[in-house]
Amino acid sequence: MASGPVARRRTARSALLAMEPPWVGEFDDPAREWRRLFSEAFGTFLLVLVAAGGGVVDAVSHGAVSRAAAVTAPALMVMAVILFMGSVSGAHLNPVVSVAFALRRDFPWRRLPGYVLVQLVGATLACLVLAALFGRVGGLGATVPGHGISDVQAMVIEGLLTLGLVSTILGTASGAQNVGPLSALAVGGYIALAGLWASPVSGASMNPARSFAPELASLDFAHLWVYWVGPLVGAVGAVGGAMVLRGTRADPAAQRAAQGTLDEVLQAALNRAATNAARAAPPPAAPSDTP
Repeated sequence: MASGPVARRRTARSALLAMEPPWVGEFDDPAREWRRLFSEAFGTFLLVLVAAGGGVVDAVSHGAVSRAAAVTAPALMVMAVILFMGSVSGAHLNPVVSVAFALRRDFPWRRLPGYVLVQLVGATLACLVLAALFGRVGGLGATVPGHGISDVQAMVIEGLLTLGLVSTILGTASGAQNVGPLSALAVGGYIALAGLWASPVSGASMNPARSFAPELASLDFAHLWVYWVGPLVGAVGAVGGAMVLRGTRADPAAQRAAQGTLDEVLQAALNRAATNAARAAPPPAAPSDTP
């Protein structure tokens, strides 16, 4: 039977988990990856519901949603999602963000396919909900090149916009400039800024999942390549820029930001509980000299 520090640690863990909801202790179990995947799907669903919903509601209301509101709303949603569940999955909400974190060695490659898949699923569900509620109006919020803008021009703009977005994400996640929850302000602010000046050119998607979903729901893939190639090239460029700025070494702070920190929070709580239990435990009895 286990005794001493091991027994005290087990007792402390049991006591802590007894005080917390049952799901809390499961986040440090690799078998619970589905919780992170649900977080990514849910977060991307909310993002695309707002981002694509702006165009849909504008069509339904005959112009009640201004362009400024349409590009600011998803920026605010990204800020909210990062703040309320970024600690679970890292709140990537975007396939190219996941790719960039993996290229920077801040995120495991083995987890990348699952993240990308659920991001696409969450985005598609959002567009299907919009179609069910309002019909297939406003192009279901599809991002398309603006009037007089070629696919190549839109692709280049998407690449440049994503270069800035991913650079912001990687920079605020790094140990050099880690700002914790305030990174949500930087990322959301950049998304709004990019949309305000570039949405008439390309839609300022910067997110393949956000652009893929309306096209899948409408079965119109005429411009899909623009919103995959541009953001992917921009994300790779941002990773290269991050390597120039901060080197190629693994960054523990960025890894925590990319993968979520709920496991770390739980482990710290367990460590504190074990320490308190050890301090409260009676000292071991002195060995007896009696034969």
